[in-house]
Amino acid sequence: MNAGPSEGERDRRAELLALTGELRPELHRYCSRLMGSVIDGEDVVQDTMARALAALDEIKEMPQLRPWLFRIAHNRALDLLRSRARRKAEPIEAASDVADEANADPMEVLMRQEAVETAVSRFAELPLVQRSVVILKDVLDESLKDIAELLDLSIDAVKAHLARGRARLREINAQAATLADARPVSAAVARYVALFNAQNWDGLRALLADDVKLHQSTYPLRVGSADVGRFFTIYATFDGVRLQPAWVEGREVIAVFEKGAGTTPNYFMWLEWRDGRISFIRDYRYSRYIVDDAKLMLAGDDSAAGNIDPA
Repeated sequence: MNAGPSEGERDRRAELLALTGELRPELHRYCSRLMGSVIDGEDVVQDTMARALAALDEIKEMPQLRPWLFRIAHNRALDLLRSRARRKAEPIEAASDVADEANADPMEVLMRQEAVETAVSRFAELPLVQRSVVILKDVLDESLKDIAELLDLSIDAVKAHLARGRARLREINAQAATLADARPVSAAVARYVALFNAQNWDGLRALLADDVKLHQSTYPLRVGSADVGRFFTIYATFDGVRLQPAWVEGREVIAVFEKGAGTTPNYFMWLEWRDGRISFIRDYRYSRYIVDDAKLMLAGDDSAAGNIDPA
């Protein structure tokens, strides 16, 4: 019979889980910009957590968790980006264009502010190394030394990539078009929203495909209409939750407003459909930090309701 995990292993897992809970928003800020998508960034974060837990069984000495987790996330994101053939070549320029980080002048502060406020998707237009350096320095405020160690670069190379990345990001922001107007709400999403807001839980269960899947952050994947149907049983216990169709990164999603939320959604969910039935639900209730970086475009109340009868 296999022995269970030792007390030391349990302590390491508990330490990892505690730290990852604190680091998840910061990891997501990095991964979402590296991937150019808040949704893809969260997928990388979740994969990072799974890989880190699996790796604990193989390592003898506990690493420094923060840089270790960032390296796992960075490498996983790079694997995905390379598989999409999105990597671009970039030249190394002279490093003298970057101000001393210990004595940041007003222009340095302004560039950091601009990076923080830049839409996540625009970072994907930067060459990969520039992208990583700008995110780590200007969004996460990492030191040049730590960035160099993470990316296996010299400090001068980090400075050069930072200078070029900042300049390119300013060009991208200057040329970026304003967000497109929200498109018409699909009939499927309009029906889902209308049924949910009318608390017609049986009507929602009837929309589920037999092999539907539900994903919620670190919770186990639910599979099958019977198991996923409990998702609506749980939501039935929440007071004052309402939905509204929205768009993020070109995807039609559903904004979730809790009681007292006002005009700002607390999080969102998005659905996949097959033959008019729901085949996948991704609910971000337990990873709400995603909405902080998401550029959500809300549909009007009239388009959310449409001509759908919630009965």
